[in-house]
Amino acid sequence: MEAESALRRAKRPRTALAGPYGHPFHAMVITIPIGAWVAAFVFDLVAIFGDQQETFARGAGWLIGIGLVGAAAAAVLGFLDYGTLTTGTKVKRTARTHMFLNIAVMALMLISWLVRLGNGFDEVSVAGFVLSLIALLLLAASGYLGGELSYRHGVRVADEETQIKAYR
Repeated sequence: MEAESALRRAKRPRTALAGPYGHPFHAMVITIPIGAWVAAFVFDLVAIFGDQQETFARGAGWLIGIGLVGAAAAAVLGFLDYGTLTTGTKVKRTARTHMFLNIAVMALMLISWLVRLGNGFDEVSVAGFVLSLIALLLLAASGYLGGELSYRHGVRVADEETQIKAYR
């Protein structure tokens, strides 16, 4: 019965700021840093192998900055969801690992952004590119854990009683 109570609590928003039941804002906002950082990676590749190095290097720098702002918003919203999880459970440990990976990703992206800023964003930064690549690999691992949290463990996902209504 205690596990069932913990599961139900994990599905409910801690506050209206986290989004309504079944529609967590964290899941919506994470698309900003993921999209911006993947696009920055593509821009880096085009800057390295293409003819318009300055344009795409500058674009990658801006995209990393946009991703950092989006990641900060996603982190706040994710922490609201984290607060609904019961201490000592597998789901809380998974969420903690997910959070620490994301903090590492944000730190690496911030360092990448600062390295690029030192170059004025006008030229390709090999160090900035490598930092971003490592961050994206960690982000993939974190994304896997985020999928575990929502799809396997049902964190902030509507319960089956709510879901069944769509199949009638």
